[in-house]
Amino acid sequence: MNWLLFWMAVYLAVVLLLAFRHLKSSNPETYLVNNRSTRLVPLVFTILATFVGGGTSIGLIAMGYSSGFAAVGIGLAYVLGFMLMMRYAGKIRDWGAQEKIYSFPQFLISRFSQKSENQQSFSGFDRSFSALVSGVNIFIFFFLLAAQFVGMASLLKFGFGWGYQSAAVLSAVIVIGYTAISGLSGVIYTDMIQFVVILILIFFIFLPGIFTDTENFNRLSELPANMLNGSFYGWTFLIGLLLFLSPSVLVRMDIWQRILSAKDAKTARRASFWSGIGMLPFYLIFPLVGMSVRITLGDQINANDATYLFLAQHGTPFFLAFAVTGLLAALMSSGDSFLNIIAISAVRDFSGWRRKSMDDLIRGQKQIRVMTLVFGIVALVMALLLPDIVDLMVVGIGTIVIFVPVTVLALLRADTQRFHKAALWSVLSGFVVNTGFFVWGVIAPQQFEPKSSFIPAFIVAAIVLFFRITLTKKM
Repeated sequence: MNWLLFWMAVYLAVVLLLAFRHLKSSNPETYLVNNRSTRLVPLVFTILATFVGGGTSIGLIAMGYSSGFAAVGIGLAYVLGFMLMMRYAGKIRDWGAQEKIYSFPQFLISRFSQKSENQQSFSGFDRSFSALVSGVNIFIFFFLLAAQFVGMASLLKFGFGWGYQSAAVLSAVIVIGYTAISGLSGVIYTDMIQFVVILILIFFIFLPGIFTDTENFNRLSELPANMLNGSFYGWTFLIGLLLFLSPSVLVRMDIWQRILSAKDAKTARRASFWSGIGMLPFYLIFPLVGMSVRITLGDQINANDATYLFLAQHGTPFFLAFAVTGLLAALMSSGDSFLNIIAISAVRDFSGWRRKSMDDLIRGQKQIRVMTLVFGIVALVMALLLPDIVDLMVVGIGTIVIFVPVTVLALLRADTQRFHKAALWSVLSGFVVNTGFFVWGVIAPQQFEPKSSFIPAFIVAAIVLFFRITLTKKM
């Protein structure tokens, strides 16, 4: 019996059941933020499923294979970030409910907008700022979504013996179809299922396999020293993660969407705390899997294939099929979340969030489904052209930090409208610097580590914001 087909059939049946359950709903509050009624347990599960989903797990395993404990720095940074988010989560949730905010870009646009209550249209600045914020966020999540497609393709390639391109196309079709139908409410339900599957894999395959391959961690000493001390990409990268990546949790569109869906402020704060605590073990275990593969199979394999090769070493056909299906489910968990939020951002944020009537909201919901299809195809093309899951993941999560300075300003001050130009130049300069340093690193990796491009980008964005604010106060 082909156990992989069996498990995939079971999983797809559950997905279709949930998808068509939510197809009947035409309520935008349900589609976009789950009626702002999500309880603590599903909220924590959906956050963890996104942060430790298939793309992250396969990406961290690949990163662990290539660089060792450098990957753990990302997890430590996120734990600190969620403790910071806990301070503002309640405020964000209540603000969203009162102001009908559905996404992080909409929050920034509303805080820095120059549109007054009696104006019927947005100024040229507002349209430019809206396009910049939404455009950069979409750029970021294209990379993260493409990483999910790469991860799914690498598993299907081994599971069915397909070519990479065919596997990537099927992966994209599954994610696009489900996300377009169900919206966030459906995403949350599948996230819960997929997170439970990840836990099963951790306890029954990953942990036993790590202990076996490393002989209770004794063989880790066979790896290079810079893989064990986390300095493979240099100490600048590791320190930069803790200093500059930590606050990026405050500006993750996927986290905002979930915080906005919480049933109350207390739930939002508690979910932030438990999500931060809950994700750290995963960010330690996944790199250890990659390091185990390097110890047993050497350093000549493709890092993207490390996950499947580990599973094949430690699972019977029955459990191997279950594990592959579970990781595919987790990849879909992250993929549908990322695709959902960039489609929402494109339709709602670029429009300036001007729609008021229920008919317009429903019409916008239909447009979001169309954009889900369009953006899913674009991300698929990116996955076909850039099939490196580590680079896609790191570029995506690193670029996010350029929004930290303006977000902190928006959360702390009430008079943010007067600093609208400072916010625009901060985001724009950070994006340009990040892109420039990343391209430089790709072209000349011996001169600059491209994965560290977020560090100068964060610094420049903060400096530009500070000087523009100072200039504005003097005027």
